[in-house]
Amino acid sequence: MTATTWNNARPWRGVMVATTLPLRDDLSVDHDAYADHVRWLLDNGCDGVVPNGSLGEYQTLTDEERARVVRTAVEAAGDGARVMPGVSAYGSAEARRWAEQAAEAGCGSVLLLPPNAYRADEPGVRAHYAEVARVGVPVVAYNNPIDTKVDLTPGTLARLHQDGSVVAVKEFTGDVRRAYELAELAPELDLLIGADDVLLELAVAGAVGWIAGYPNAFPATCAALYRAAVAGDLATAVPLYRSLHSLLRWDSKTEFVQSIKLSMDIVGRRGGPTRPPRFPLDGETESAVRAATEKAVADGHR
Repeated sequence: MTATTWNNARPWRGVMVATTLPLRDDLSVDHDAYADHVRWLLDNGCDGVVPNGSLGEYQTLTDEERARVVRTAVEAAGDGARVMPGVSAYGSAEARRWAEQAAEAGCGSVLLLPPNAYRADEPGVRAHYAEVARVGVPVVAYNNPIDTKVDLTPGTLARLHQDGSVVAVKEFTGDVRRAYELAELAPELDLLIGADDVLLELAVAGAVGWIAGYPNAFPATCAALYRAAVAGDLATAVPLYRSLHSLLRWDSKTEFVQSIKLSMDIVGRRGGPTRPPRFPLDGETESAVRAATEKAVADGHR
């Protein structure tokens, strides 16, 4: 697993931004603003976008909204290969339908959680990924046992890769030791950074991509940080990482959607409200996010 620049053959590599979704004050989706956001991210050094992930509040969208978000992202990106929609759903059949919609829109890959309606065993997990993989779009597994209660261990991931069901994994556990075991068990499976605050550690361990949150507010600096880290340029990467870390760690907290949207508001990119059950940050949390964001601005990040 060695780092490369973005290419059409493996479009899940590079800086793939898990996009926030602009909502109007009445909580309707502002698709024009979303298209502008996608273009801005690509213009500022990011390689692609991941709509309809947790950061995009996919659980709160209607089917029509969710499908339109994908089409909007593809049109704005100008190249469907740069779009990796989240296709997670309660049932495998529904997840497959979202993967089919992504294929019809021309997307280059899709991001899929394990079954998230119950704690599935490994045979169930493998059947779930195999069902979605039959669509023919490359599937990136999303390992988030904190929320799903299903842990895609290195052994399970190796078997999913051997099944032909997944090409990569977004690793969110924060346990960087897994990177080395995964490289031993499935050396051809791409490791993607799944939490902003372990970026440097996973880049050093061989990650070839980053499904990222904070580029929504600081795309140019985050892209520069990622590229320095995967290139082994620690003289550049470590000071950037140290400067940003108080901000990046909010990507791993329960309030990550509100936090990243608040940071966007502070830097002049409308983040705006979130849909229930997410509500505005409480005063103490808002103050902490605001302080970390203002520090990043003061340090010259953009």
